[in-house]
Amino acid sequence: MAERGSLHDAFVDELRDAYDAEKQLLKALPKLAKASTDEELRAAFESHLEETRGQVEKLEQVFGLLDEKVRGKHCDGIAGIIEEGKSVMEEDFDDQTMDACLIASGQRAEHYEMAAYGTLVAWAKALGHEEAAGLLEEILDEEKAADEKLSELAEGGINQAAGQGASGEDEDDESEAPASRTSRKSARKKTAKSRR
Repeated sequence: MAERGSLHDAFVDELRDAYDAEKQLLKALPKLAKASTDEELRAAFESHLEETRGQVEKLEQVFGLLDEKVRGKHCDGIAGIIEEGKSVMEEDFDDQTMDACLIASGQRAEHYEMAAYGTLVAWAKALGHEEAAGLLEEILDEEKAADEKLSELAEGGINQAAGQGASGEDEDDESEAPASRTSRKSARKKTAKSRR
């Protein structure tokens, strides 16, 4: 009979999953920032990109503390969330609605990570890896802070602006709405290209 895995094995496996998730997010966050029309939202995504670079380094330290090779294991969960975010960016939304949707995409990723790091912290403590638990707790706190920042931006005006835009469009002549949406989408694409 094959030897069964231990909590240590599950912990290392989850750590590799988290490492890959952060690497995927290093590629996704700049796209969210570029698609943002709200300056504060763009700054929040850019700031979290810098934090994510630091998180990758902290995870590498954790691997070192465990005497494990630094490597990722493809994280299907974050890949799916990123794919959903890409789909949102292809939608024909007005700027305020796009920003609200980008926040939702960002928060899906944050909540996924908060669940993963909460588990990693608990398992590190259960296994007696106190130093690793401390590093993982730092990452968890950063993910919580990023989620709170996105909530503040959403509740501080972005969701309201998107809602007002929706009610304002209802009053417009229906024949003009598709053309104005097309011109906004075209302008948004030009803005995104100019930021690259």
